[in-house]
Amino acid sequence: MLSKRVLPIAVLAAAGALSLAACGTQNTALPTAPVPVEQVANELSFLAGTAKANNAPPKTGDWATGSDGTPGTADQNVARKWVQLKAAKAGALDPVVVNGAGLTLYRFDKDTAKPSKSACDGDCAKAWPPVLVTSGSKVFLAGIKKSAVGTVKRADGTLQLTVGGWPAYRFAKDTKPGDTLGQGVGGTWFGLAPNGQKAQGGQQEETTPPQKPASSAVLFDGRNFSDDEPSQGLAGKGCQNVARPGVTSSVSAAGSLKLWSEKDCKGKSLVIEGDVRDLAKVNFEDKVTSIFFG
Repeated sequence: MLSKRVLPIAVLAAAGALSLAACGTQNTALPTAPVPVEQVANELSFLAGTAKANNAPPKTGDWATGSDGTPGTADQNVARKWVQLKAAKAGALDPVVVNGAGLTLYRFDKDTAKPSKSACDGDCAKAWPPVLVTSGSKVFLAGIKKSAVGTVKRADGTLQLTVGGWPAYRFAKDTKPGDTLGQGVGGTWFGLAPNGQKAQGGQQEETTPPQKPASSAVLFDGRNFSDDEPSQGLAGKGCQNVARPGVTSSVSAAGSLKLWSEKDCKGKSLVIEGDVRDLAKVNFEDKVTSIFFG
């Protein structure tokens, strides 16, 4: 992938829908718990791709920290402007959900998913900070289905994100990307898989059912939606040529689309259903030259 690093990051001009102009909140009332996915979709803004690929402002959302440099002391009005949910590898867990700072997210066996309910409050919530949003927050999804994401109202009135119905948490002792110090703690805390189940080492990815056609996509030069290498956005109807062809290793898209190996949707093709973490596994790495939407 070294040859890709010398290429500039493409401006997401063709993907206006993917750009993040502002991360403000809306003055709407907090919902009651549990909240149906359909209702959440009207209160939260979901965008395909990572926060970096969507140009999230520095020191906001998952990147916000307090004066001591930790997320737990950040201004909550700033920290809850956006959250990222990304399928990634952390330690032996693959895939597991991580946030925008690359920190592993967890689920708690004493919680319930149907209905969603958190049993972690007080001192528990200090050790295991819940992933919180407010009405109007942006949620960036990479490798996580929108249909898997919901919210639940906590005992203190705050709104917590859920994946597969399970409330999502960080672990205060995890301080850097790749840390999984919370895995197995007390026999009740486990890494959160993209479908809400317990993350396992080398877990098979869930088969994605047919989806509605996508109208936009974020193309990552690196595998696993990596922000360490350039990315580019593409949107529109019908056939669209890629600004930087032949460098894509992973794709984030909210729906199905068709990848082509040549300009103007010619050559070899591959239909994908939503996000693909590693195009090498389907023999299409570094081949995407055009995409057909619709």
